[in-house]
Amino acid sequence: MFNSSSIIVGLEIGTSKVCAVVGDLAADGALNIVGLGQSRSRGVRKGEIADATLAEEDVRQAIVEAEQMADVEIRSVYLGVTGGHLRGFNNRGVHPVASSDREISEEDVQDVIKNAKAINLPAQNHVIHAIRQHFLVDGQDGITNPVGMLGARIEVDVHVVHGNLNRLQNAIRTVKGLQLEVDDIVFNGLASSLALLTNEQKELGSLVIDIGGGTTDYVLYANGIIKHTGVLAVGGDHVSNDLAYGLKVPLSRAEQLKLEHGASFLEDSAKGQSITISNEHGLPVKTINLEHLRRIMALRLEEIFQLVGQDLEQAGALDYLRAGVFLCGGGARIPQIAKLAEQVLQMPVFLGKTNSISGLKSALDQPEFATAIGLVKFGSFQQRKRAAKSSLTDGIKSTLGQLFRRV
Repeated sequence: MFNSSSIIVGLEIGTSKVCAVVGDLAADGALNIVGLGQSRSRGVRKGEIADATLAEEDVRQAIVEAEQMADVEIRSVYLGVTGGHLRGFNNRGVHPVASSDREISEEDVQDVIKNAKAINLPAQNHVIHAIRQHFLVDGQDGITNPVGMLGARIEVDVHVVHGNLNRLQNAIRTVKGLQLEVDDIVFNGLASSLALLTNEQKELGSLVIDIGGGTTDYVLYANGIIKHTGVLAVGGDHVSNDLAYGLKVPLSRAEQLKLEHGASFLEDSAKGQSITISNEHGLPVKTINLEHLRRIMALRLEEIFQLVGQDLEQAGALDYLRAGVFLCGGGARIPQIAKLAEQVLQMPVFLGKTNSISGLKSALDQPEFATAIGLVKFGSFQQRKRAAKSSLTDGIKSTLGQLFRRV
């Protein structure tokens, strides 16, 4: 049994699956994955709750499975969110330094960040993340920590991710309906990037593309900071829908064909090949052209990468990518998908691997668990921050106590 205070749980309520990952944060800061629970997702469409009752049942099943594997009682989770309503953009906050000696204090830093967050969003929207990029002091750029510097004006660049509050609340209410607390909500794309990228890759410039069942989330890092984020309401389910329509088969059969015979490329070896599919009684009922199947898949997947590439080009972000592109999510399992992405995006593409985490090898090596593992990693950062703040507060209290005892 683990110490409950060291337990961090990431929960992804995805379009294809619900996944709960349990992490144990050691005293030395090492993160160990100790539990994994998952269930098929039935109440989610395009990354958002469409049937709250079904979604709650599926979340309960994943949570119970994770509790049994980790031998813990789960009381709270870091919840992953996505959906076509999420938007990301860069913003700058400005704050004049008021002190007479012009020395920048921690309060000045907090004030300028607050100003950067005070953006003119629609009333129904909620800021999920305001991720600081870097500071400027009197126009001097690239400052990471301005506290103690002298200046008359401090500015900060932040990357803001926001979304529709009601649509975010649907997922939160589903979790709270199970008597679980939500520690924080986290954009799925950010979580995946935390699981996959090393500090060096963030510095060099990397793009993480998470191809899920109902959405494709992406996050671009450069110079160690997030420069761009995006969500496409297109994912693996759309490939299955295309196959069902193009091959004239039921959706469940199209999903099966995608998994068993799908690929991202139409190769010469597939030409002239056919697959005979049978009904539940084992009788041959239909012949499927393998070339046709793979052409349908290749076109839809190519479109996903083209849309991501167009968005990055419009944002002027493609030049930042020196470490390349990293793929995760269930879509990363499709054979030769990295090769197709390389062709479309014109840069090196790799299948992402989780880094600096130990524990269940079965989970860590699977691309579809990157988001849930990243949620645990996000939680570990928050826990360390709270612990550092708490020890600082305790230290101040102790010093004050000693001073008062001397008086």
